[in-house]
Amino acid sequence: MKKVFWQIFAMFVVTAMLLTACGGTATEAPAASTDAMCMGANPGDEISLLYQWSGQEEERLNQILQPLVEKCGIVLKPESTRDQALLDTRVQAGTPPDIAFWNITQLQQYQDKLFAMDALGASKDAYIPGAIDSGVVDGKWLGLPVKSDIKTIIWYSPANFETFGYSVPTTWDELDALVEKMVADGNVPWSMGLESGDATGWTGSDFLQDILLVQQGPEYVMNIINGTVPYNDAGVVQAYETYGKWATDPAYTVGGAQGTLSTAFLDAIYKPFSDPPEAMMVKQSGFAGGEVQKQYPDLVFGTDYDFFVVPGAKGLQGGSDWMMAFSDKPAVKALVTYLSSPEGGANWAKAGFDLSPNKGAAGNYTDPSLIKKAEAFYNTQGFTPDIGDSIPSGFGSAEWTAIVDYLNGGDLTAALDQAAAVQAEALK
Repeated sequence: MKKVFWQIFAMFVVTAMLLTACGGTATEAPAASTDAMCMGANPGDEISLLYQWSGQEEERLNQILQPLVEKCGIVLKPESTRDQALLDTRVQAGTPPDIAFWNITQLQQYQDKLFAMDALGASKDAYIPGAIDSGVVDGKWLGLPVKSDIKTIIWYSPANFETFGYSVPTTWDELDALVEKMVADGNVPWSMGLESGDATGWTGSDFLQDILLVQQGPEYVMNIINGTVPYNDAGVVQAYETYGKWATDPAYTVGGAQGTLSTAFLDAIYKPFSDPPEAMMVKQSGFAGGEVQKQYPDLVFGTDYDFFVVPGAKGLQGGSDWMMAFSDKPAVKALVTYLSSPEGGANWAKAGFDLSPNKGAAGNYTDPSLIKKAEAFYNTQGFTPDIGDSIPSGFGSAEWTAIVDYLNGGDLTAALDQAAAVQAEALK
């Protein structure tokens, strides 16, 4: 009996020694999971990054990427620049960064040099409808949308609305009626300044696209982008005429046509929040909230300044910064897999680095403004990119020229015909 006891005891001892030697304890289980997340990357593997962010934006990116760095030991080699020529030079010299966070046009420009996102570990199912469509070039998914902002919103002062007895409109007809009531009350509804140097006109193009989303819908907008609908189509004419009624008349916008043309876009953002207010509303992207905060630090979001989605819009317009990969080494795969995962989306939201089209970001925002924008973002019927940014070969400038010419009293048909010709040439 004693012999049997010692045999069993010896077996337990040997088994315990083997488990210890092989690392078979329960506390070691995460090692396999970490290896899977790291996609074969080894500690010390480097990734070169090129992006346009700096300051607080760069800090937030580092916060988002820190969990991946800690788990895999990947070493990031970042470089920040606003100069696209640097990226062009690197690519042409055959020494591109492993990863570039840049604009949608670069996906088209470098499509033959980029690796497909799904081949690097990303899943299309992780993204909201329409978000990745612009990143698919000739059937290949070449870009990951990482930092997004919505443009289909109108900023206003809840305090001013309360003072004058105005309610936030929920339909386009209600918005139109509200505008007319403001005019009847002697208030100027809109601040629509679009002066921006060589880019003068871009705020007008955003407003027009939102009107198109109301009157025609997101599919129509995408058909302008792919060339199915010419830029001088009747639907585009209708949008311009709607915009022009407000943008050229001093009863509807600060300074009338010349005020719209000469007022800097940042100054236009401030006017509804000055004391006394110079206008009741400004249609501008999500970044406007930060500009109001900087200009008027004592104002409180939700009380003194707020926004509502353009009522009646059947989708949202927005822009994204895109991640593109010039390398498929394991560390790059780890980065792509992480950022497109639910964890990556959640960490992006927690960092407050604008919006992420990754569904994993939903429910993880902490900033009140981002929480409200995210609600619209994740429930949209379609997320459409900026028309001017999406059509190559100078169409954006042609669109701005058409807007400026029209507001200056030029012939609308001629202005749109010229822009449509540039669109057709660009999309051949």
